[in-house]
Amino acid sequence: MKITILGNNSALPAYDRYPTCQIVQIDGMLIMVDCGEAAQILLKKHGISWNKIRYIFISHLHGDHYFGLPGLLNSMSLLGRTEPLYLFAPEPLQAMLQQIFDVADTRLSYTLHFKALPEEASILVNQTHFSLKCFTVEHRIFCHGLKVTEKSKGRKLLPERCRYYEIPSAYYKQLKSGADYQRKDGFFVKNEWVTEEAQKDKTYAYCADTLFTKSFLSHIANVDILYHESTYLEIDKERAQNRFHSTTHQAALIAKMANASTLVLGHYSSKYKSIEEFETEARTIFSNSYASKEGDIFEI
Repeated sequence: MKITILGNNSALPAYDRYPTCQIVQIDGMLIMVDCGEAAQILLKKHGISWNKIRYIFISHLHGDHYFGLPGLLNSMSLLGRTEPLYLFAPEPLQAMLQQIFDVADTRLSYTLHFKALPEEASILVNQTHFSLKCFTVEHRIFCHGLKVTEKSKGRKLLPERCRYYEIPSAYYKQLKSGADYQRKDGFFVKNEWVTEEAQKDKTYAYCADTLFTKSFLSHIANVDILYHESTYLEIDKERAQNRFHSTTHQAALIAKMANASTLVLGHYSSKYKSIEEFETEARTIFSNSYASKEGDIFEI
């Protein structure tokens, strides 16, 4: 799994930072997480193929998280996209997009499947190799976070050992699931003789705009990488509270309580020219913290 940070600023573009947009890659398939202004420009700049985007998740309807979407959807059509696209977003966005398309007499070249986000935590996609789960956070308006899980492919087969014990390839799927094997001659082959321990699921949690709260801790527990907004430095804690945002210390505390492996910070207020202090502050509480920059790639 690979996470690419494109936009990492809050409402206003400033200091070469743009509103929120991220790409999560699993086996060549792309998931876009929020789509702020400049999303198209940043995708092109960083060599990310629009055609490989299969799912788009819009956390909430503040403009810095979706104003880039109508243009992106239209550009995909102009470039002849044919693959279906799945959009998960708050329900009012569907009518808003339709009005834009109607006014411009736009007919998309592909099927856009709109799925309204539910009011509570829910599995959005559950495929063989990955899943998407949304959960509510606490912001001024209806807002969700997202957990992306790349599922384990099962135990690792040792082909030479399988051949040595004369196990037919048709049984390999059961071996990956942990099953033992009994040959026709009655010889019992233990799974551990022909496989190695499975890799664990890979997990990424995106905590969209939210004030400091423990309400969604259960949904992000033990994730490999946690993105948590840190709009403000700790000195502006009161401003963060009043605007339903979080500080560096608060994001770090959530990462610590969630037992995350890595914390990624973002959604910086445009009042700050430099973001170096965000990382410094967070690391006083959670050492494995990183202040995201445009183009940063985090791999699991």
